[in-house]
Amino acid sequence: MQPAKRSILAAAVTAAVTFTSTGFANPGLLDLQKDPNQWVMQNGNYASTRYSALDQITAANVKDLKVAWTFSTGVLRGHEGGPLVVGDIMYVHTPFPNKVFALDLNNEGKILWKYEPRQDTSVIPVMCCDTVNRGVAYADGKIFLHQADTTLVALDAKTGAKLWSVQNGDPAKGATGTSAPMVVKDKVYVGVSGGEFGVRGYLTAYNINDGKLVWRGYSMGPDADTLMDPQKTTHLGKPVGKDSGTATWEGDQWKIGGGTTWGWYSYDPALNLIYYGSGNPSTWNPSQRPGDNRWSMTIWARDADTGMAKWVYQMTPHDEWDYDGVNEMILVDKEIQGKPRKALVHLDRNGFGYTLDRVTGELLVAEKFDPAVNWATGIDMKTGRPQTVAEFSTGRNGEDVNTKGICPAALGTKDQQPASYSPRTGLFYVPTNHVCMDYEPFKVAYTAGQPYVGATLSMYPAPGGTNLGNFIAWDANQGKIVWSNPEQFSVWSGALATGGDVVFYGTLEGYLKAVDAKTGKELYKFKTPSGIIGNINTYTHKGKQYVALLSGLGGWAGIGMAAGLTESTAGLGAVGAYAALGDYTQLGGQLTVFELPN
Repeated sequence: MQPAKRSILAAAVTAAVTFTSTGFANPGLLDLQKDPNQWVMQNGNYASTRYSALDQITAANVKDLKVAWTFSTGVLRGHEGGPLVVGDIMYVHTPFPNKVFALDLNNEGKILWKYEPRQDTSVIPVMCCDTVNRGVAYADGKIFLHQADTTLVALDAKTGAKLWSVQNGDPAKGATGTSAPMVVKDKVYVGVSGGEFGVRGYLTAYNINDGKLVWRGYSMGPDADTLMDPQKTTHLGKPVGKDSGTATWEGDQWKIGGGTTWGWYSYDPALNLIYYGSGNPSTWNPSQRPGDNRWSMTIWARDADTGMAKWVYQMTPHDEWDYDGVNEMILVDKEIQGKPRKALVHLDRNGFGYTLDRVTGELLVAEKFDPAVNWATGIDMKTGRPQTVAEFSTGRNGEDVNTKGICPAALGTKDQQPASYSPRTGLFYVPTNHVCMDYEPFKVAYTAGQPYVGATLSMYPAPGGTNLGNFIAWDANQGKIVWSNPEQFSVWSGALATGGDVVFYGTLEGYLKAVDAKTGKELYKFKTPSGIIGNINTYTHKGKQYVALLSGLGGWAGIGMAAGLTESTAGLGAVGAYAALGDYTQLGGQLTVFELPN
């Protein structure tokens, strides 16, 4: 097939997978996201499918991949997210100090411009789980960067000149920026990190032209803060009621309640709804915050224009394990249990894979995507509540008890590393952790800008093996694992599914791996210079398909090496579990681009 014809076909397929509605989102992005020759959003499209219809690289020829070119970012620590490709320019970002590079694909990756913000290094100690950044956003000739110090910056995409900036939070109180922004229409949306410092989470919409705040919706608080209508906003089909964001908190605890919004955001142009998740309640000691702690650990559907919440679903009421609900929401139109649905699929930290109707918030499927999950036996489909196991509760009558053998660990069966979906197989491809923990809470007092955790953790492999991760194919209709590939360490990279029926992911040792989308058979691997916690992307240049990724060990799993920590319980429990990583890889930020031989 000729490249031009392939591109036309690929664009048609991608349009069928994502959304064909026009006039709702940013006009440029609506068209650009349908062009698989570019990669204009961190998760590929508004639906967060991380699927590319490009098919030059296939299960038959992927074994021939070779390195086309590389680029050093000059920054150590964890490189999450991935590069954007808009036209003939690639945009690459780094962790703190949050550099941005514009690379000319027509001139051997020549640096067209570099942006390097000056930030106070005092923000580093208040960044939970490494100094990561999940990437920049593009729209309307602008690049949007959410810096570690919570500054949201708009840069001219051609020159790198700063057009405007706005402060989104207060690092002195523990608020930081790690998430990738998302643009819809004339607004750019960004969340906040800092649940481990008692920051009350929110999602904020800013005008893309001047940075003016348009709306802000908090995760908890009175209705005026959460942007909820007591009668119209629903939870599993029922009105949430007045001030639902304070009713399940003791006193004013909601003011330091956590529920931060540092994950990924999705958007349905036809419904004009933004979908995202809120994180853990503060503190990690559940005995200090009785009640359901709404609306932490919640899937949100908000009106993109006004921020008003249409529906919510709380996955882990009164969280006792730090199972943040911030993982991506994958939007697909498919048959679920015999009925066509506008579905939302969410693989949560708590180890359950959820399928909901994204129009109404109806819960359709909720099943474990790792058999090791033991903190709950299942989800009550009527109430939506997990059926918890008392043995693995960490809040026992206010006593500080070291609860052992909880699966998954606090970093979840899957953390923020985004899954992918292939319309060709109907399967979701999920990078997972296979890790359990001991969890001992202790009493902690809140002080602004100081850690507000209140728990000591130890992590280790799940029973029955030594592997810390699996890469799985998930059937969201049946709630079943189709195939599973064990990995020595957690799979902390974002996945990529392609029209060539090849699925890509990266490993903490540094391997780029390609597997057959139908069977999971390993077809190719290449070891990059550092562990991979970034997301795999693909694009074409001059008619040729490339695969690109960022290497750079760090993140929660790699925090021991990234921050020089050695105590086994350090890094909120992760250091001991991943102590062996140093035998396989080292720190270092690098972009690696792969191609097929000519």
